[in-house]
Parts: sequence; structure tokens; C-alpha cells
Amino acid sequence: MRSRSSRLIVMAIVALLAMGNLAQAQSKAPKMNKQERVCLRNGNKLYEKKRYAEAEVEYRKALQANPASEKAQFNLATALMRQGSATAQQDDEKNPMNQAEGILTNLAKGAQDKQLRGKASYDLGNIAYGRQDYGKAVEFYKHALRCNPDDEQARHNLRLAQLKKQQQDKNNKDQNKDQNKDQNKDQNKDQNKDQNQDQNKDQNKDQNKDQNKDQNKDQDKQNQDKQDQNQNNQNNQDKQDQQKQQQQQGGMSQQNAEQVLKAMQDRERATQQRINAQQAQQQRHERQRTNKKW
Repeated sequence: MRSRSSRLIVMAIVALLAMGNLAQAQSKAPKMNKQERVCLRNGNKLYEKKRYAEAEVEYRKALQANPASEKAQFNLATALMRQGSATAQQDDEKNPMNQAEGILTNLAKGAQDKQLRGKASYDLGNIAYGRQDYGKAVEFYKHALRCNPDDEQARHNLRLAQLKKQQQDKNNKDQNKDQNKDQNKDQNKDQNKDQNQDQNKDQNKDQNKDQNKDQNKDQDKQNQDKQDQNQNNQNNQDKQDQQKQQQQQGGMSQQNAEQVLKAMQDRERATQQRINAQQAQQQRHERQRTNKKW
């Protein structure tokens, strides 16, 4: 009997604590005024009809009625997401997706409603997933599950984002590997090209050197042949001149010899005449001496 009474007392205490926590939570939650409620209700109706731009107008009216309304902020971000594009430039302030991202980021960090923080994180995960930023998407989905552990959709998207991230990392690794391979291939190709160019340059240089050497050699040979030909021609000319001179000298020598011979003959004749004259005179003297009386 006493134990049953104890259990009833404990249950009563727990109930009182729960009611106190609920009252405390309701006291912390911002109060919703009539204008806010009307605008939120109108915006939700338009959102269901996929008239997102008109729903955005109503949600902004609700924020004008209560700027601290987290629900109006979240609904406005949702309507903006429907009008924006995840593939647009992230620094484009006019892109509705970027405006929604800014609102959701503030709610995910500072919303008083924990479930609302989880929903904001879930939507941020969807935005990151649409941009193929699977690493950020994984973190946002994890944060959403920490706020709302029973959110099966967040858990499902988390698994998808993790698989996408693994595949993306693998693709990036393979791509980097291929890029490095292509880079090394291009580098080797450039090196081989430079080596071939240098080799061809050296070969051309050697070839030109050999060619110039051969040309110079041929030119020297031609010059030598020409010089030899000129020398031969000169020698032939000198020989001809010498022969001609010798012929001329031979003619003059013969003439001179004849003159000398004639002169010698004349001198010999004169000498003989003188000798004969002397002998005749001597004979006359002898005859005279013989005929003289002693």
C-alpha cells in the first residue's frame, strides 16, 4: 500500500515537472499576434498552390508584424528556396537561394526552437547537396539529426550525401591522378621535345660544321687545283718563253760564231801574210848576206 502511494507521488512530481517545462518553453517562445497569424496562414495557402512569390509577400508581411517570428523567417526562407537556383553564383545577392541560405544559417545557429534549428539545418543540407558540395551537406544533415533524431528524411539524405562524397573524392583522386599523369606526360614530352630540339640543333650544327668543312675543303681543293693549273700554265708559258729565248739565243750564237770564225780567219790570214812577209824578207837578207864579199 505504501509502495503504491510512493509511485503515485513520483508520477505526480514528474507530471508537475513536465507541465513546468512546457510552461517555461511557452513563456520563452515569442508570442504570435493576430496580424502575424493571418499573414502566415495566407502565405501557407499560397505556398501549397505553388505561388511562391505571393507566399513570399505574405511571409514578409508577417515579419513586419513580428520581426522576431522564427516561423515567419523559416517559411520565408522556404518560399525563397523554391524561387532560387542552387547553381547560381553564391555572391549574387539577388539570387533568392542565397537570401534563403542566409536566413536558414541564422536560424540553424540561434533559433530558440530546437526542431526549427534542425529543419533549418536540413534545408541547408539540401542547398549544399544541390550545389554538389557533399561535404557540407553531410555536416548539415548530421546537425539536423542531432536536433531531431527522429527525422528519417534527414537520415536518408545523410546516407546519400555520404555516398556522393565518397564517389566525388574517388573521382577527384582519379582526376588528380590523371592530371598528374598527363602533366608528367606533357612534361616528359616537353623535355623530349627540348632534348630533340637540342639534339637536332647540335646535329645541324655539326652537320653545318662538317658541311662547311667539306665546302671549305672542296673550295681549298678547287683553289689548289686552280693554283696548280695557273702554275702549270705559268710553267708552260715560262717553258715556251725559255724555248723561244733559247731559239733566239741559238740564232744569235750561230751568227756570232760565224762572225768570230770569219774574224779568226781574217786574223789567221793576216798573220799568215805577215809571217810570209817576214820569211820573204828574212830570205832576202840571207841572200844579201851570202852575196856580200868579206
